[in-house]
Amino acid sequence: MNDKQLSLLGLCRRANLLSMGHDACMGAIAKGKASLCLLSEDASDRLQKKFAREIEFHESKIPLIHTPFTFEDIKRATGRPAGVLTINDKGFALSFLKLEENKTGGNSKIC
Repeated sequence: MNDKQLSLLGLCRRANLLSMGHDACMGAIAKGKASLCLLSEDASDRLQKKFAREIEFHESKIPLIHTPFTFEDIKRATGRPAGVLTINDKGFALSFLKLEENKTGGNSKIC
């Protein structure tokens, strides 16, 4: 686990600013706590569509990003496997987006 984004997810988890899993992330979006929604590489298309609809339904302006990280990568970084995560802090979300922009040169896959 040498990726800076995965390290940042681990930090978010330890700071209790990360929601992991379907129900927790749906709740964070519904309550307006989520600043960024992330999907794992092996998350299904159905899950991606469901969260895109959920974000649109609540008129949230949070980005939904399909990451290159698998369940296992996320488990190594956070201690828990998850297909969907929300970062519930604007500072951590901006840091994650900056790292994504640096890594992809501005070509990140925002759903």
